[in-house]
Amino acid sequence: MVNKSVRGIQSRNRVEVTARILSAAEQVFAEYGYSGASISRIAATAGIPKSNVIYYFETKQALYRRVVGEIFDVWRDAADTITIDSDPLDALGGYIDTKLELARTRPFGSKVWANEIIQRAPIVQDYLEDELRAWTDDKIAVIQTWIDNGQMREVSPRHLLYAIWASTQHYADFVHQVKTLNDGSDFSDVQWQETKAAVKDILLRGVGSGGS
Repeated sequence: MVNKSVRGIQSRNRVEVTARILSAAEQVFAEYGYSGASISRIAATAGIPKSNVIYYFETKQALYRRVVGEIFDVWRDAADTITIDSDPLDALGGYIDTKLELARTRPFGSKVWANEIIQRAPIVQDYLEDELRAWTDDKIAVIQTWIDNGQMREVSPRHLLYAIWASTQHYADFVHQVKTLNDGSDFSDVQWQETKAAVKDILLRGVGSGGS
């Protein structure tokens, strides 16, 4: 019983420490890029010894790839609404809502992804060619099925996804610009709701109806 209790505590501690490291790494990689980031800086941001970071992630590249993978997983989960059996406007609207909420709550993750892509994905090109390509092709097939079934206007599924990504991630990647144009203030809760409504209205009108 004691051994099980100890193992349970150790397991919880491991999860908590890993989460702290990943959160700190996401912020540091976003602010300094892969080249400018260091294990020491990540450890300081996480408030733990450098040796602890190395214990969980032996190299900076391993930690970076884990961060990028976590970002992709969160974005992939955001698109769970996009299935053949879903109503297109409800599904796409839900996806836009969730992507904007992630731009609000996890802007560093979006910036890490953007920085990597701008640099032509020197660390995770294989991830783009495998994971991202397969996921994108799957969602394109779903949207094309909706079109073929007459459930939405005939548009390019690929460019529809690109438009959603660009419109939602803008609020994370260009947060300083957005804040500056908002008189130097972060968006209020009301402004975020207005943003979600506006982005959905603009994008969903393009596929056949206004957002709600």
